[in-house]
Amino acid sequence: MLVSHVLRRPVAALRRWPVDTQLGARRNAMIASTALAQRRAERDEVEEYLAARHESPTIEVAVEVAAHAAHG
Repeated sequence: MLVSHVLRRPVAALRRWPVDTQLGARRNAMIASTALAQRRAERDEVEEYLAARHESPTIEVAVEVAAHAAHG
């Protein structure tokens, strides 16, 4: 009887382990997803701000390359 009482707690912990680790993994994934969404929103906001102030840098580079090719 004493042995079964002593083993009851560790066995219960082992039975809960898959569920507990899955819940922890889901929580971590949600936190990471939220952080990525915030970064994406910030990046989009900066891109919109820069686009409103100037032409796209890729367009400027393409124009410079074309101008250089025409004169070179």
